[in-house]
Amino acid sequence: MRKVLIADDDKLSRKLLQMTLEKAGYEVVAVEEGAAAGRILCEPGAPRLALLDWMMPGLDGPAVIRVVRSQEGMPYVHMILLTSRQSKDDLIAGLEAGADDYLTKPFHPEELRARLHTGERILQLEDKLVEAREEMRFKATHDPLTSLWNRSMIMDILKREVTRAGREREPRSVAVAIGDIDHFKKVNDTYGHAAGDEVLREVASRLTRSVRGYDAVARYGGEEFAILLSQTNAHHAQGVAEKLRRLVETWQFPGVPRPVTISAGISTFPEHGTTRDELVKAADAGLYAAKQSGRNRVVLAPMALKAASPA
Repeated sequence: MRKVLIADDDKLSRKLLQMTLEKAGYEVVAVEEGAAAGRILCEPGAPRLALLDWMMPGLDGPAVIRVVRSQEGMPYVHMILLTSRQSKDDLIAGLEAGADDYLTKPFHPEELRARLHTGERILQLEDKLVEAREEMRFKATHDPLTSLWNRSMIMDILKREVTRAGREREPRSVAVAIGDIDHFKKVNDTYGHAAGDEVLREVASRLTRSVRGYDAVARYGGEEFAILLSQTNAHHAQGVAEKLRRLVETWQFPGVPRPVTISAGISTFPEHGTTRDELVKAADAGLYAAKQSGRNRVVLAPMALKAASPA
């Protein structure tokens, strides 16, 4: 049911308005003063349609509108001022306060319903625009196949995390793991790309379910994944990566006779690098070592890598 708030200090007018709206199929929240209206409209799940009497004790209609419009991050509320004022200057002042529309008293019930219907169409358009914006934002930051963070986003997150860790008096450890699905090309070549996509999605799901909410998992590229583990030292990072490796290994893809496995390299801040790029390079070196030594294993980046990096 559609929900609308009405605020009017005149009991008879408020009751008449409530009856009219309920007859038209609206769920009505009725209050008699502006402060209550402002508080309710700023709460989660508040009505997104509001009829506000201009003159009320405490906060008048325009003041309520200014309070609601000052809030950030809340759904848009379509607010209509009810007024007996005829002055154009007054009406302009109400609209400049943030009102979407106004209705002069005494109002005609059909006109009231028509203006509310207009407000509902505007809100539907607003919701579609917000949905489209969020979809664009998601596509810009996530991998379309696995819904993980994409490479660009995980690199941004890692840069911020390393910068934050480096500012602390006692730098806290940050771990980076880069994993690669072993022999993934054979899966695509033998069973088709649809099977390969399913493997990628399943591995992504298992990695995501196995880390903490404040860690980050990304599809780094192709069959590679990157994992950022906050406040995690080398010993703990190796334990987490081993757990993930075993979790993937235990999954048997239907129709594939051999288990899917991953190899991974790990680096930690500040041991293996003090910048994002140094940590990624070190984790890549660990991944390369894991591949060279037989795959399906986790290798901590060599400590000498940072010292060997150019200044």
